Amino acid sequence: MADSRYRHGMEKILQAIMNGASGEELAAIPLPDTYRAAFVRKEDEHMWDGVASQDKDPRKSIHIGQVPLPEIAPDEVVIAVMASSINFNTVWSALFEPISTFGALARLGRESSWAKRHDLDYHIVGSDASGVVLRVGSAVRNWKPGDKITVHCNHVDDQDPSSHSDSMMGSNQRIWGYETNFGGLADLAVVKANQLMPKPAHLTWEEAAVNALCNSTSYRMLVSPNGANMKQGDVVLIWGASGGIGAYAVQYVLNGGGIPIGVVSSEEKEEILHEMGCEFVINRKKANYKFFKEDGSHDEKEWRRLGSDIRALVGEDPDIVFEHPGRSTFAASIYVVKKGGTVVTCAATSGFMMEFDNRHFWMRLKKLVGSHFANYKESYEANRLIQKGMIHPVMSQVFTLEEVGEASYQVHNNMHEGKLGVLCLAPEEGLGVDDHELRAKVGDKLNWFRR
Repeated sequence: MADSRYRHGMEKILQAIMNGASGEELAAIPLPDTYRAAFVRKEDEHMWDGVASQDKDPRKSIHIGQVPLPEIAPDEVVIAVMASSINFNTVWSALFEPISTFGALARLGRESSWAKRHDLDYHIVGSDASGVVLRVGSAVRNWKPGDKITVHCNHVDDQDPSSHSDSMMGSNQRIWGYETNFGGLADLAVVKANQLMPKPAHLTWEEAAVNALCNSTSYRMLVSPNGANMKQGDVVLIWGASGGIGAYAVQYVLNGGGIPIGVVSSEEKEEILHEMGCEFVINRKKANYKFFKEDGSHDEKEWRRLGSDIRALVGEDPDIVFEHPGRSTFAASIYVVKKGGTVVTCAATSGFMMEFDNRHFWMRLKKLVGSHFANYKESYEANRLIQKGMIHPVMSQVFTLEEVGEASYQVHNNMHEGKLGVLCLAPEEGLGVDDHELRAKVGDKLNWFRR
């Protein structure tokens, strides 16, 4: 009976959204006491002890079920999540590595009475969302019920002075849906009002949902003064150039007058990059680089071979290396970047413990910049470029909320290209487009990754 009432209530919300209901009408529809979400359980956080990382299976640790809807704080909103997406941090939550996220929730819970809501024995995951505002807290000024939005994942305390120059430097900055609860892989979500951005009107719900985390991350890494501060003519080596953040990086380098060199692992991915306008591509499987010897030590000859391949393509060493695989490529990245060049890094999907030959770093005056997501201004600028049709989604597949475990499994095992979208309340693909003229103008660029 309760499940039937829930379905009826959510169907009423969904139909109102699809029928273009006003904000007042949406605000008058009662919210359910519980909602459907993808979550991991604290009782499972040791389930992978002794299991090799490659053998851990997110399909076994991610659950889909009903969770209570929390009361919202004055600076928060409730959104109807039409679509979301899979990021590596959802995989990390499901694998409980490199840490269990329940530790982060516990630390957050000690900060205030409102923060205590996050410290639960389950964690609703997901750091992307597109949808519609249903409720706003008493302190929310710039958003109202009925607004169509996307969500960026920078969860920051705006009363903390350390967050006001660059909020990513905030002493208690967190990633929503990874280090906080009530994430986006759900029918409803609770977010701070300063996480909201306008939904690009020419995109479907699922296309709009896949961008914020990866697109904003790439923007900060390459374009922002907080990252590599790329200039026209810069040669940029991009690892994983057909993946989530890499495919946005290719677009930023091309838009900014740079010269991208995309590194991929298949001929099909080579074709995607060429279609995007990336002239120079290295297929690492064809090249068969072996940066590690059998005894686990680094092989500098292979670094030199990569450097030679880069110079054969563009005639010079890269000014910037866009680095995120981590252990498997990091030493090579430090070696091949030109004298005075910059390696900018976020994440480490192949391993977090990395080493490099410092002689090639300090003697050639190279720079290493750590980068983590983006502040509100950077996220807004990155979203604006999508709104204008200058940067495009890199979505390859779409899953349902019930299939979040399978989608996470594919990301964990690098079986995907670009981003994987997830339908939450949206009943099917293709909904949510308001600007058909711009959509027709950008045309096939929306389908680069739809094979």
